[in-house]
Amino acid sequence: MTENEPEALVAFIGRQRAEHNVPHRMSCRLLGVSEAWFYKWRRRSAEPTEREVRRVKLEERIRYFFRASGETYGSPRITLDLWEEGRDGRCR
Repeated sequence: MTENEPEALVAFIGRQRAEHNVPHRMSCRLLGVSEAWFYKWRRRSAEPTEREVRRVKLEERIRYFFRASGETYGSPRITLDLWEEGRDGRCR
């Protein structure tokens, strides 16, 4: 389990309580995550949020511009390309 797999971590913490009666607070503390993080991910929808969708699209465009430049453009030039495309470069 890694921080890139939050669903697995949340499931593990939940199972500890269900199978071994270990409080969520203790599991979170031992695994180094906050209880707030755990409860946020536990009630999270399976569908990505609008912000997550926009972020993925933005990352795809950034990769596109970087590869199209022969992997030479840095963030200032890619930002200009995004602006020319009508994007502001933020994931609001």
